[in-house]
Formats: sequence, C-alpha cells, structure tokens
Amino acid sequence: VQLQASGGGLVQAGGSLRLSCAVSEHTFSTYAMGWFRQAPGKEREFVGAIAWSNGNTNYANAVKGRFTISKDNSKNTMYLQMDSLKPEDTAVYYCATGWSTERLAKGNGNYWGQGTQVTVSS
Repeated sequence: VQLQASGGGLVQAGGSLRLSCAVSEHTFSTYAMGWFRQAPGKEREFVGAIAWSNGNTNYANAVKGRFTISKDNSKNTMYLQMDSLKPEDTAVYYCATGWSTERLAKGNGNYWGQGTQVTVSS
C-alpha cells in the first residue's frame, strides 16, 4: 500500500489550503485514513480521520470546526480542507491508513505517506 500526499504550500493566516492523499489500494488495513502533523521540535499529532466505508470522521480539538476531511472513493483519495489557518498550523502533514478512526486517533497507523509542508505566515 502506498500513499501520496500533496497540496502543501505557503499561505497567510486566515487563508485556506486543501491537501490530498491518494492511496494505491484498499485492504483490511485501510478501513480508515487519517491526517497527522508534526511541527518543528514537536511530536507528531493526530489531526483527523475518516472511515472509508461510511465517511464517519473525527477530529482533534485544535482543528475542529476549521478542518474538514472528505474522500472520493472513485479516486481512492482523501482530502483535508483547511480553513481559517493559523500560524500554529504550520507543520509537515502526513497521511496514513489504519484499522479504524479510533486507532488512528491514538497514532496507530498501518501505512504512511511522505509529508507535505504547510506553512502559515502571520
């Protein structure tokens, strides 16, 4: 299973970006997909996840109400729409697959994509 994340860039505070994560195939280990981020000098943290079968989502409190995760089954792609971006959202963003959104929320991913840099200027 391979994941390809894209869409990062530089944006001003208050702006928006949309990240994409394409997965090469779905197996039992890809029941859910999620986004994580890691800022310089900080540990990787959970951002949000989506269940591939029914689209149920969960989000970290820090992004709830500003970020939205969606998917396109026909394209095997997950998206992260990031609105009202803040400088503290600056990080490398990673996508991952997992057995469930709950397990992803605990950091338990099965496969990981390469990161994409998001920089929010103040």
